[in-house]
Amino acid sequence: MQDAKEFEGKTIDEAIERACNEFNVPREKLNIEILAEGSQGFFGFMGGKKARVSASLMNLDAAFDTPAAAEERKPAAPARVPRDVKPDVKPVDASGDETAAEAQKMLEGILDHMGFDFPTQATKVDDYIVLNIDGDGSGILIGKGGQTLDAMQYIVNKAVNKNGAERKRIILDTENYREKKEKNLVALAERLAEKVRRTRKPITLNPMNAHDRRVIHMALQNARGLVTKSRGDGAMKKVVIIPSRKR
Repeated sequence: MQDAKEFEGKTIDEAIERACNEFNVPREKLNIEILAEGSQGFFGFMGGKKARVSASLMNLDAAFDTPAAAEERKPAAPARVPRDVKPDVKPVDASGDETAAEAQKMLEGILDHMGFDFPTQATKVDDYIVLNIDGDGSGILIGKGGQTLDAMQYIVNKAVNKNGAERKRIILDTENYREKKEKNLVALAERLAEKVRRTRKPITLNPMNAHDRRVIHMALQNARGLVTKSRGDGAMKKVVIIPSRKR
């Protein structure tokens, strides 16, 4: 994994742009950590501080824990992006949904406590409620590996789905992060599946949350000569890709 580097700019966007130029990738392929937001200083020029960010390449190929897993990075075949919903189901406005309104109010309260004034929109897709945050493009709400976004999603789900009421799954998204990550996970699953077929040895991925495990399972549910299983306890479990006995 490539080490993180620090970048400076007059603004956070300028610092991130320099990171993108240095690594020669778009910002969604970088892990971004904001170190300092920067300030203009007196009269806009005296005593100002530069914005600083730490950036490193997002490396999903390191998401599994076998010693030989870093070998032969072959381009993946075109991925079939799995969906938790049917392809013909379109998002609909959820402004009249009581649970969506409660979840949106909770999310806006969390953002307010974090010092962010970002607008949110609530939609319904199948039996899910999706809350999208209009961020500033810096990735600050996503966090390293999506940890910040996942933490907020966990809090909102716990707060809304309480008292034994009918559970509705709440998905938080910003800057189209969920779809981008899902595509990367599917590409990873395709590569590892080919490796398992070739070596006839199982591969174990690092612990994942339930949503990411579901993406891997669905991506390989019809894969020839393979089966997938989840192992472990708690919310974070490992997915194991295993060659089936029949070749």
